[in-house]
Amino acid sequence: MIKKEEKKRLLPQKEIKLGFETKTIDLKIDQVVPSKPLQPNIRKTTKYLQILASIKTVGVAEPLVVTKDTQARGKYILLDGHMRLEALKELEEEEVTCIVSQDDEGFTYNKHINRLSTIQEHKMILRAIERGVSEAKIAEALNIDIKSITRKRNLLEGICPEAIELLKDKMVAGAVFVVLRRMKPYQQIEAATMMNDANIYSLSYANAILASTPKEHLAEPDKPKKIKGLDEEQIARMERAHENLQREYKIASEDFTKDVFLLTLARGYIDSLLGNAKVVRYLAQNHSEFLEQFQKIVNMTSLKGAAA
Repeated sequence: MIKKEEKKRLLPQKEIKLGFETKTIDLKIDQVVPSKPLQPNIRKTTKYLQILASIKTVGVAEPLVVTKDTQARGKYILLDGHMRLEALKELEEEEVTCIVSQDDEGFTYNKHINRLSTIQEHKMILRAIERGVSEAKIAEALNIDIKSITRKRNLLEGICPEAIELLKDKMVAGAVFVVLRRMKPYQQIEAATMMNDANIYSLSYANAILASTPKEHLAEPDKPKKIKGLDEEQIARMERAHENLQREYKIASEDFTKDVFLLTLARGYIDSLLGNAKVVRYLAQNHSEFLEQFQKIVNMTSLKGAAA
């Protein structure tokens, strides 16, 4: 038996190459050469205006990613951060901090970053406020109205922890949480589960769930629902339909459990039959079509999962 030390010695030793230099460098703006052209109207887009406002307020939070230009001495090719560079030019900045890549691969780590979910954005804003950054400063950095920051700060008030956990990494419309707040905690959990099952996180879907929610499951049962586009009669019909669906689902779930149990017993019995050579030989000689079906039943894997 080969020991751990011997295994390490036998394995080929390869030098791990760093993808980026360990220290950032400050470059003149004119030393950085874009690797792709930007759209002519880029300066009018919301994303660009947010980047511009952020740099104007707090500076460049994330360095540009560049690689050395082998064709032009003293020049660097920009791999990531084209809009940041454009914003710096508009602000007439002279220098920028950069990370230097060891090759010219444009597929940088930034390509792996997903957009922040609504709840993650809320937590980041709270963290910034806790560290002493004013709401006005955050609004200015993100180029949005200060009322939007206030709404994002109060996003999860009245939302139970279980529902937050279910939606924490989902791209949920902010107004959905206003709708969830009108439900009792256990109904919030059910609504969040329904959204996950359907993979729909829109306000219209949340309103549909609210419309079908019985009044006793609401945070204020005596208060009229008043859902835009629906009158009281339509809401009442949706509530009745929801109750019927829940009742039918419960019955179907109970029947399914019984059926799975019986099928599991039947499968086990057939499996024991096919373990008998005389039975298999008899079926093969006289009822080959039964034997084929029995073998299919025994080989079923989904039934095992259902039984578990």
